[in-house]
Amino acid sequence: MHFHPYLTLNGNCAEAFARYQEIFGGPLELLTMAEAPDGPPPGTDPDLVMHASLTTDGGALLMGADHPTGELGPVHGMCVNVELPTKEEAHRVFDELSEGGTVQLPMAETFFSHAFGMCIDRFGTPWMVVTNDPNLAMP
Repeated sequence: MHFHPYLTLNGNCAEAFARYQEIFGGPLELLTMAEAPDGPPPGTDPDLVMHASLTTDGGALLMGADHPTGELGPVHGMCVNVELPTKEEAHRVFDELSEGGTVQLPMAETFFSHAFGMCIDRFGTPWMVVTNDPNLAMP
């Protein structure tokens, strides 16, 4: 079984996923409402993204879309957790994700990771960035 984050954005999905592609790499596919087989649903902005799919160079999948109305409140009750192989890579990703956003918990060493931090990016997506070290175990 696999879980894949599916982000809902406020009319800025194309911009957000272009940024995620810069940060994580890999091919990006975007489908706008105008590209739907039957055209955009009535009353929907044809430029909104119906589906975005980013497959990172490491094989991870991140998907998303614009909210059909282009109006969505803040995200509550979830974070996208990205696990990186090194402390340096975790810091790089965290710095890039938090640029223009809000740092909730600065990157720091913890009892379970050599690098862990939380932020909300400038697109409103909450992130947890972590390294996984098998020598550090949660109690």
